[in-house]
Amino acid sequence: MASSTDLRPVIKLRSTAGTGYTYVTRKNRRNDPDRLVLRKYDPIVRRHVDFKEDR
Repeated sequence: MASSTDLRPVIKLRSTAGTGYTYVTRKNRRNDPDRLVLRKYDPIVRRHVDFKEDR
């Protein structure tokens, strides 16, 4: 079983557009110790917006 101190934890990326749309991905804690922010497509508003890591 994977522990909570796993090197590659599963994280949720929540849209900053306020739609509640999320992506689920993994990140490497060694390379990205801070919260992740990625620019991805939100199909509800039909445009690319920032998605921030939600723990």
